[in-house]
Amino acid sequence: MSDFTYHVGDDGVAVITWDAPGKSMNVLTREAFGLVEGFIDEALADEAVKGIVITSGKKDFAGGMDLNVLAKIRAESGDNPAQGLFDFTMNGHRILRKIERAGMDPKTNKGGKPIACAVNGTCAGIGTEIALACHRRFMTDNAKAKIGLPEILVGLFPGAGGTTRVSRMLGAMAASPILLEGKMMAPAQAKSAGLVDEVVAHDELVAKAKEWVLSAKDADIVKPWDVKGWKMPGGAPYHPAGFMTFVGASAMVNGKTQGVYPAAKALLSAVYEGAMVPFDTALKIEARYFTNVLMNPSSSAMIRSLFINKQALEKGANRPEAPDQTVKKVGVMGAGMMGAGIALVSALAGIEVVLIDQKQEAADKGRSYSADYMDKGISRKKATPEKKEQVLGLITATTDYDALKGCDLIVEAVFEDPGIKAEVTKAVEAVVGEDCIFATNTSTLPISDLAKASARPEQFIGIHFFSPVDKMMLVEIIKGRQTGDRAVAKALDFVRQIRKTPIVVNDARFFYANRCIIPYINEGIRMVGEGVSPALIENAAKMVGMPLGPLQLVDETSIDLGVKIAKATKAAMGDAYPDGAVDEVLFWMADQGRMGRKSASGFYAYDEKGKRTGIWEGLAAKYPVRDDQPELAEVQHRLLFAQVLEAVRALEDGVLMDIREGDVGAILGWGFAPWSGGPFSWLDIIGAAKAVELTEGLTERHGARFETPKLLREMAASGETFYGRFADSKAAA
Repeated sequence: MSDFTYHVGDDGVAVITWDAPGKSMNVLTREAFGLVEGFIDEALADEAVKGIVITSGKKDFAGGMDLNVLAKIRAESGDNPAQGLFDFTMNGHRILRKIERAGMDPKTNKGGKPIACAVNGTCAGIGTEIALACHRRFMTDNAKAKIGLPEILVGLFPGAGGTTRVSRMLGAMAASPILLEGKMMAPAQAKSAGLVDEVVAHDELVAKAKEWVLSAKDADIVKPWDVKGWKMPGGAPYHPAGFMTFVGASAMVNGKTQGVYPAAKALLSAVYEGAMVPFDTALKIEARYFTNVLMNPSSSAMIRSLFINKQALEKGANRPEAPDQTVKKVGVMGAGMMGAGIALVSALAGIEVVLIDQKQEAADKGRSYSADYMDKGISRKKATPEKKEQVLGLITATTDYDALKGCDLIVEAVFEDPGIKAEVTKAVEAVVGEDCIFATNTSTLPISDLAKASARPEQFIGIHFFSPVDKMMLVEIIKGRQTGDRAVAKALDFVRQIRKTPIVVNDARFFYANRCIIPYINEGIRMVGEGVSPALIENAAKMVGMPLGPLQLVDETSIDLGVKIAKATKAAMGDAYPDGAVDEVLFWMADQGRMGRKSASGFYAYDEKGKRTGIWEGLAAKYPVRDDQPELAEVQHRLLFAQVLEAVRALEDGVLMDIREGDVGAILGWGFAPWSGGPFSWLDIIGAAKAVELTEGLTERHGARFETPKLLREMAASGETFYGRFADSKAAA
């Protein structure tokens, strides 16, 4: 079987159907693209064929290009990978341009055959670019269907003509949300935006597309930019209106990306330069910028982490051998913010949920979180009253432990106190069956210690959800010393069911995510105590790609939580505790009653609506800003290496078992500079030798917390990279 099939009906319409065998979603390969061209040639040459409809044989149209193809082309191109990638991209432009021109006379624009695209579900990336090359786009009226160009989210931009076509169709301003934000749109929204032409009932989709093909005239299939005298909507760059648009777009892109995401800048350049030349020249410009981005190590790292490695982890790359562990009924212990969120995502996945709290009022409040969530979805037309009823029907809110009978998974999310967790563990195990897996949701407490309360420690595991559960995509699964393979498999299968991305780590203080993020926060607070300008600290973090500065982050997570973690860590480490200088600032803030956003007072000041208004002025009175401020790069290196060195140490210690999980977890868990591909990818970009040079300087100036890990020093000496060293093991892609 081939990815595309070709059939000409009695009506004279050729239908090209995309249905990649053995795949749940169509992704385009080089070989498949060649098939498409062959079928287009056949249809254009056959006098009996009046037009063409391109559609899908699956429930969705397409998921985009197989990004592994780009890596293969780079490898095949030897000493000149840029030329290989450029030639590949231009060949794609040639095929799509053939669809667009459809055999029409180059001078008269007549004699072509109409080509429609029948989009029968979600359509992304190259799928959307194929649709854009067609003369008319029909999309099924399906609430779950989306269409868009999300390439920017994995470090690329639409390089198969999508950038040039969308900007010329809609103008630079209207194209911005589609191209620069990677928004996927529902059918009605896509029609309103101009991305599709007609939204029709699913069972009429191909028929309507055929109907249009059979009635289309020559003028209906000529793209506006192929007509003499065409002008760009909103004005070209040299037009007064267009000039202002591009000035604003440039400011917006640089403001949002801080210049660290090469794809966004390249996209804007391709649109700007392409708008001033004929269409085919614009495609060549787009291809040059696309190749430039593909050759940038940032884009390669983002593709690897956010596409290839992320997909591999979601498909169970590190799942131990065990029978299917699909969760049928989950018990959630504790109906607070975390427990309510876990109940919601479980019910959304179709899992029966028992939500338990000490008081019925608290349990009901936890269930109402799902009701409120669904109501918001209904108001935004992303959900229906029927779906709300279905979700709420799966959640039983109660105080009765007997309701847990029949659960095959328990997720405990009670107060972060070992004693309380131990009581809940024993009470639950007295009710549930012997095969039930018990998972504790904790961000700091050692799993092996908590498992001591369990009669079945091999079935006890840690699951660390990030808040808010419904928005955060990462779930950290923690193996205790006695945790068995079936418990790991159950946790992984559950995370897959609720459509999150899992990483699996071994038990240690703070596990992986918090082990890395706490030093980042602490380094920012430490600099405040040193007299470094808070504005410099926060902006340095954002300019290196962190979504939040360390001071804003501690405000968001709450200062009193930071105090609690600091006290517990100091109690555990004793004289080895390294963060006394941090505590001086943090504890003083807590003593002032400034607990962060939740109290509308923290390192930042807030207005009556809870909006940040700037750094709190009282901070400078206690910790005056020095006259001699450090260089921007010095602040950035302190903030980055505070995280990265802990990631390396976690790998050395065996807490982290797979660098793919280290990179994906860092980006999804706490937003580590996504442009870098994650801490290990970033070290590979700058090189181990440079990293050692920088850490030695930081150690000399700022202390032992920046000491170079043995593993990093070894790699610098041998000239290795992390992805090179671990390429033959499960620890790398």
